[in-house]
Amino acid sequence: MTFIHVMTPQGRLNADQRRVLAKTLTDAVLVPEVGKLTPEARRGYQVHFVERPLDMIAHGGELLSDKPSDVMVLDVVVMDCCWTREDRATVIRSIHAALAEACGMKTPSPAWWINFRIIEEGSWGSRGGVLSFLDLLEHGASHFSQERAAAIRTALAVKYER
Repeated sequence: MTFIHVMTPQGRLNADQRRVLAKTLTDAVLVPEVGKLTPEARRGYQVHFVERPLDMIAHGGELLSDKPSDVMVLDVVVMDCCWTREDRATVIRSIHAALAEACGMKTPSPAWWINFRIIEEGSWGSRGGVLSFLDLLEHGASHFSQERAAAIRTALAVKYER
């Protein structure tokens, strides 16, 4: 399961923009994670949009209610597999591009920040227990490219001495 939390000032994104971003942000993480675009795999991704009142966000030491600014924070939380520096950079660039496009901008605002967090193996809970990325490979193998599945198995075996 991958979570993407999009935190914005109240009213920054309308429903149509959120609709577009729900899919484009999901795909921005899904494709590098599984190695191909697999629409069925989208079920394992959640995007949460959270709006904050302007007097509950400060930028540069000033409340947005006093000095408006186009700020956004995205928190991308993924299960550990084999996220290389290049994979993470690809996701971050893709998310910035998706945001800019959905907002009708040529380039992302410099005040849009993306955190990419990897939760280590054994630290995810679902279905009443602990979930491993290896479980996802076993039960959803068709969602992954063969190359990506092999890379994930190798990386986890090395990292966690399986």
